[in-house]
Amino acid sequence: MSNLAINQKTIATETTLKGVGLHTGKEVTLTFKPAPENHGFVFARVDLEGAPKIEADANYVINTQRGTVLEKFGVKIQTCEHVLAALVGMDLDNVLIELDSSEPPIMDGSSKFFVEAVEKAGIQEQEAEREEYIVKDVISYTDEETGSEITIIPSDEYQITTMVDFGTKVLGTQNASIKSLCEFKEEISHARTFSFLHELEALLEHGLIKGGDLNNAIVYVDKEISEYTVEKLKVAFNKDEISVKPNGILDNLTLHHPNEAARHKLLDVIGDLALIGTRIRGKVIANKPGHFVNTQFAKKLAKIIKLEKRNNVPTYDLNAKPLMDITQIMKMLPHRPPFLLVDKILELTDTRVVGVKNVTMNEPFFVGHFPGAPVMPGVLQIEAMAQTGGILVLSTVPDPENYLTYFMKMDNVKFKQQVLPGDTLTFKCDLVSPIRRGICHMQAYAYANGKLVSEAELMAQIVKVKN
Repeated sequence: MSNLAINQKTIATETTLKGVGLHTGKEVTLTFKPAPENHGFVFARVDLEGAPKIEADANYVINTQRGTVLEKFGVKIQTCEHVLAALVGMDLDNVLIELDSSEPPIMDGSSKFFVEAVEKAGIQEQEAEREEYIVKDVISYTDEETGSEITIIPSDEYQITTMVDFGTKVLGTQNASIKSLCEFKEEISHARTFSFLHELEALLEHGLIKGGDLNNAIVYVDKEISEYTVEKLKVAFNKDEISVKPNGILDNLTLHHPNEAARHKLLDVIGDLALIGTRIRGKVIANKPGHFVNTQFAKKLAKIIKLEKRNNVPTYDLNAKPLMDITQIMKMLPHRPPFLLVDKILELTDTRVVGVKNVTMNEPFFVGHFPGAPVMPGVLQIEAMAQTGGILVLSTVPDPENYLTYFMKMDNVKFKQQVLPGDTLTFKCDLVSPIRRGICHMQAYAYANGKLVSEAELMAQIVKVKN
């Protein structure tokens, strides 16, 4: 998670927009309301009994054909991505989004009006720190059917690059990028949704895009337009005349940018990845993105984050000067090589200790423990955790050299990964309850290569040595 503390943000006051839903054609009122810390983005259907809420969560995605649709307990929110993109783009964390219909207003097909509403409401910093997932490895998702692919790589900021190619002459190949979310408002928020003429015909046939008009969608004419289609479009869009501009766009809509389609796809990526539920620090590279691949990637990343959070892998600077080196450790612990299993102490407080052991091929136990395929014995990992915990308990007495630490019991011992020569083990021991009568009850974890390798609940007692 983040090293630099950034506080969470919400809006200062509530703000309301009105419009029509793109697919439903229904009049809808949307109200952004301030929300408490750790609330996230949550939709509320105020038109339904009890105003049921749906969190902006990738696990609620049920359909991605014409926008991202969320459903929880039978209650739906359609086309949520433009609203979510605006909230992320404006650097917010906690907002309640009230709707009196299933779909937010399409406005002009971009996030611009939602951004303006947020600016009007103002931004309020909150007390709690923002949780941020720092990408350390390359993570990818590919849709084999379409060839769409999203990859995220380590980066100092949340950055996005989108590349689109629909195999049509009218649109060609386009790409768009932002190096920081602070570019969203000026560069991306006003990029409007787009469609191809052949898609538009199909949507009209199925009674969809009831709220569409030529002011909220760019229509690329990718085929010969028939008189029959022209007449249907006139009726659908309530226009006396329909024409195709020289750049292949229907009617008189003027592009904000030659690559507006790629910019809108970038907007969609930001909105769909908001469904991860955690801020990301990494660079997203999306090749031919769409709502399906976006939301599948969001689900994958959310799962990885949840797993890492559960394992709670801490990050420490292993090159920093230790709090205690091996000489200082030997002054406190009675153990000596080859049975001294902690090399240095990085952190020591009243309730926590963090130690490190470098596992080398020279360890004496490798001679007999699977010599052909050396693996550190699990019991020695537990012993190493206990020795690290011994530092914590012995630091509470003025003369640690006069005490020995004895195991009383161990519970919930789990071994998750193999520990091999070359691994650096980090041990973290936290007190479960205060030390009483020299009895220490700890929850201990061992990590290597960014993963939890073993854990145990340990109880030990320090006993004064009789001279």
